[in-house]
Amino acid sequence: MFLFTAALLIAAVVLDRLFPLPLPDDRGDGTVVLARDGSPLRAFADAEGIWRHPVTPVEVSPLYLDALIGYEDRWFEHHPGVNPVAMARAFAQMVASRRIVSGGSTLTMQVARILEPQTRSLGGKLQQVLRAFQLEAHLSKREILTLYLDRAPFGGTLQGVEAAAWAYLGKPARRLSHAEAALLAVLPQAPSRLRPDRAPEAARAARDKVLDRMAALGVWSEAEVREARIETVVARTLQPPLAAALLAERLRAAYPRERRIATTIDAELQRALEGRVRDYLSRLPERTSAAVLVVDNSDLAALAYVGSGQFGDAGRLGHVDMVRAWRSPGSTLKPFLYGLALDDGLVHSESLLVDAPQSFGNYRPGNFDMAYNGPVGVAEALRLSLNVPAVDLLDRVGPARFAGRLANAGLDLRLPRGATPNLSIILGGTGVRMEDLVGAFSAFNRDGLAGRVRYRPDDETVERRLLSPGAAWIVRRMLEDNPRPGYRPGTFDTGSRARVAWKTGTSYGFRDAWAVGGTRRHTLAVWVGRPDGTPLPGQYGAVTALPLFFQIADGLPHGALANVAEAPPPSVTKADVCWPLGLAFDATNPALCARKHEAWIIDGVIPPTLAERDAASWHAGLVRVKVDVDSGRRVPADCAGHRTREVEIARWPVLAYPWLSREQRRRASLPALAADCRADALEALQALRIEGIAEGATIARAPNSPNPASVQLRALGAAGEVSWLINGRLAAITANDAAFEHAFTDTGAHTITAMTPAGAWAQVRVHVLR
Repeated sequence: MFLFTAALLIAAVVLDRLFPLPLPDDRGDGTVVLARDGSPLRAFADAEGIWRHPVTPVEVSPLYLDALIGYEDRWFEHHPGVNPVAMARAFAQMVASRRIVSGGSTLTMQVARILEPQTRSLGGKLQQVLRAFQLEAHLSKREILTLYLDRAPFGGTLQGVEAAAWAYLGKPARRLSHAEAALLAVLPQAPSRLRPDRAPEAARAARDKVLDRMAALGVWSEAEVREARIETVVARTLQPPLAAALLAERLRAAYPRERRIATTIDAELQRALEGRVRDYLSRLPERTSAAVLVVDNSDLAALAYVGSGQFGDAGRLGHVDMVRAWRSPGSTLKPFLYGLALDDGLVHSESLLVDAPQSFGNYRPGNFDMAYNGPVGVAEALRLSLNVPAVDLLDRVGPARFAGRLANAGLDLRLPRGATPNLSIILGGTGVRMEDLVGAFSAFNRDGLAGRVRYRPDDETVERRLLSPGAAWIVRRMLEDNPRPGYRPGTFDTGSRARVAWKTGTSYGFRDAWAVGGTRRHTLAVWVGRPDGTPLPGQYGAVTALPLFFQIADGLPHGALANVAEAPPPSVTKADVCWPLGLAFDATNPALCARKHEAWIIDGVIPPTLAERDAASWHAGLVRVKVDVDSGRRVPADCAGHRTREVEIARWPVLAYPWLSREQRRRASLPALAADCRADALEALQALRIEGIAEGATIARAPNSPNPASVQLRALGAAGEVSWLINGRLAAITANDAAFEHAFTDTGAHTITAMTPAGAWAQVRVHVLR
């Protein structure tokens, strides 16, 4: 007997080595990408097209395990792979009926059949038995059950209870009701015949059979079974999940060996935004795409990731992920520049800047609408997204240093090969990725800390200091105070809405439309354009991307105090400052304060107005001169014979003068030179005179002529470049005293201004009748 037993054991070992278990290789399995609540965002089928969502027994509802084991194999935990009683019963039925009536299969035997399909014959059954013994010898009961949960057939290309629960019921297997658990327990017996989406009545009859068994065994109470029988069998049409498709594709490529990839995505928000983006794009020109990224400021976790207008839409190049594509940022980098200038002590929130035609070497920027505003504060320059003040400020901060600070915080700028950062980067002359831009923008709601966007719960938090808490708060406040387009104070009740700090951007040639910003809880970005880079004329940030941005921002959850301005950090205080000097208001000398503003300052420091860069003569600032006591005329130091007194004059930057009122120009002007004194350095400013039309002239087009009224203009006394502005909008640039002709297409009052880079200017006002 001993020899016989030993021979059997040796034979079993030899057969086990010769015929190893055909265990599945997970490397060939599909992958499922999950939202933060465990729901599938996108499922990737395996090489055979099978949809499978891996799951373990602890992740499945106990009700399902009760139904499965109670109906299929009550003695699963106790038998060695085969139930002798069930096998004997099945054999007796086969002999009596001369056909296989019931298989007597245990769950272990069913797993053996799943791993190695066999014919329904005596030989096939014997092979299942042998494989069942082999499974029990190599695997634990939990591992065998896991194989069943993952690979049991549920109809079509579905395998596994988790895939079936989501496909048919729209919920995870851990949340099944009694009726749903019974349905999924019986479905693998005849997956094609019992598919609830195709044969609901047959599925219900089979389900009720399981319910009756559970009641008879006393596993579930009569009341539970009675309630479960009331539930109808309603199943969704089989359709694989396809949300956050481009993020799922990206993560699958990054983690090819993982079968389940958890993400931070909010499934409900993701699907809502995908639908909103599709609807929004239906109103835009063909081939337009869009991208949206929403991040939680508390941990930089991505809550929504819409990489394209519609995944799979060839016309919109829906396969191109615009969240990580390199695109021109337009003006969206300006808030970082102003924040850095605040930290450098160059400006405060109301520092005087000048929006006027200027050249920076060979670079001559203009505003988006080619109009100029003259003297503006930092907050207004940022809110209006004025180009010339931003370029002027970047020239002082330094393009290379600015780009380096952004890169250190995780916002890399892509430049042409061999190029170095230059002044154009602040107007979009570079490339950025949306995810980097959002990570940097989060600094305005994270006390100046920028960070890398996280897509998986296991992703580490990477953050760097971009701005001080004070600078970040001031920039955010300036952006929050910018009213939405079309909203005037008192027109609409916006008290229930969260305060939103926002910035738009448009790239050269209308190729990219941006809206970026956020609330206290979230940072988000919207991009609209064509992935192939072709222009969308007339589509720009404020018109194309901003409406969608606000739709999303207003729909995000926010706290009770989200509509209340947040208190500043300890380093930030308010101060009354005066233009043109930019210094604190001095009540003892109010004459030096042409305009008073309430500014936010850092650490009690009030930087003065920036010095002029290219003025050929003196700069704006505090000028002290001596004047004759009797005549009030200016007396230079080398002019004797006068009784004098000293006066202080607050001068404006020379390029701002064309925009000042007559009274402001008078107060800022130098007194005329005394008649018996020689000219001093203060007389060196070049004088211009406009020739071609007189102050107050009225003009009209020629009688019966279809052509508009026109005049030929010339700047006398100019040496070098002359900028001509009509109503503050750049109309022409001439050299020296060269003439140009301007046609007035609109009637009414018009202001003509000629300016040189040195600050010399002349201005006339005319009226056009027709």
